[in-house]
Amino acid sequence: MNARPRLIVIGGDAAGMSAASQARRLRGSTDLRILALERGYHTSYSACGIPYLVGKTVPSPEDLISRDPETFRRDFDIDVRTGTEAEAIDLDRGTVTARTAGEGPVEEPFDELMIATGAVPVRPDLPGMDSPGVFGVQTLADGIAVREFVDTRCPRTAAVVGGGYIGLEMAEAFVQRGMEVHLVEAAAEPMSTLDPDMGRLVREALVKMGVRVHMEEPVTGIETAPGGEARAVVTDRAAYPADIVVLGLGVRPDSDMARAAGIEVGPTGGIAVDARMRTSAEAVWAGGDCVQSLHRISEAPVAIPLGTHANKQGRVAGTDIGGGYARFGGVLGTAISKVCGLEVARTGLNEAEAERAGFEFETATLESTTRAGYYPGAALMTLKVLAERRTRRLLGAQIVGWENAGKRIDVLATALWNSMSVDDVAAMDLGYAPPFSPVWDPVQIAARKLAEGM
Repeated sequence: MNARPRLIVIGGDAAGMSAASQARRLRGSTDLRILALERGYHTSYSACGIPYLVGKTVPSPEDLISRDPETFRRDFDIDVRTGTEAEAIDLDRGTVTARTAGEGPVEEPFDELMIATGAVPVRPDLPGMDSPGVFGVQTLADGIAVREFVDTRCPRTAAVVGGGYIGLEMAEAFVQRGMEVHLVEAAAEPMSTLDPDMGRLVREALVKMGVRVHMEEPVTGIETAPGGEARAVVTDRAAYPADIVVLGLGVRPDSDMARAAGIEVGPTGGIAVDARMRTSAEAVWAGGDCVQSLHRISEAPVAIPLGTHANKQGRVAGTDIGGGYARFGGVLGTAISKVCGLEVARTGLNEAEAERAGFEFETATLESTTRAGYYPGAALMTLKVLAERRTRRLLGAQIVGWENAGKRIDVLATALWNSMSVDDVAAMDLGYAPPFSPVWDPVQIAARKLAEGM
């Protein structure tokens, strides 16, 4: 009998393989066996790059893959089994029941377990949602399928259902491929993670780009052609032609298997973990889109599906599995996106989130430019900041603007991470030269404007 303990990892993308790789680095092959179970056929890929694959900004699916299964087997001594889906966890027996395509179920024993099952895309139970030509874009396989459909079928019209990050990025991809694009959203403005006044700026920019934007129109179904393939998206107001439909309605944590095993699941639907990514079960860790995290500003549990979080959480879990010590510091929900040159970014809390968290706050909105106004290429940007009324602590920020606007969100995320006040932000020593910013950077002007109004 092999005395080496065995780690099973469920999920072969960001969190799972980060954990497996880190555990291997710390414990070595002689001290730990590692088995990774992946339902798909790709490992460690950038799901965030899928829209750019569809739009052909990224030439090939291989460009999105950081390490393929063979690399993990050869260089990391990790037994990666693709096309293998974990079906159940038995904590008492210490086993995972898994099934490889075309084969029967097999029980795999573990001494330690890492759950990285990711998230499940929201796919409403409406007529036509499973028709040919209707796609989700959750996995690399999904992205490859969309790319192949566009390449071979040459659709002339596209509809994107949902106006979040993935919706914007897929709209851009279809615009780049020369299609007439309809963006259909149930809310009043796109980008629900922004405040409505900032979302309005996004909508207006989309319209100028030629995207046909349909707000406050919940989808009621997909109209199909006689052959069964999608041909229109139907809302409570109209039907919009679509040779291809992409669903961008968000995701929920894939925590059902953990819940069925008796592992605690939090109010967000994500697996409950501590700062070391340990679950309620002994020797069981979890990370990535399947878990809930602590928001550093609201101090509430949140489930925010971002690759940045997943990679960090996987590394923390792998460090602790490997015998080291690491803690995950929580999240701010910092995110950035682009659609046809328009950059959209946010961090911390928006107004609705600040209200729910019980903060009394003030806001300030600033219109400025990305460079000195006289320097060629200066582009418009709008920046909004929120701060707590009593403490003057920064609570959140949002940016909508053109080239070189969005990454300023990182300055504000750094300030949020360190609980800085708007006075602190206004006084920071930031770099200046005309090609990069006005002499007073918009971040500082917005912070000063808010500070003076409090």
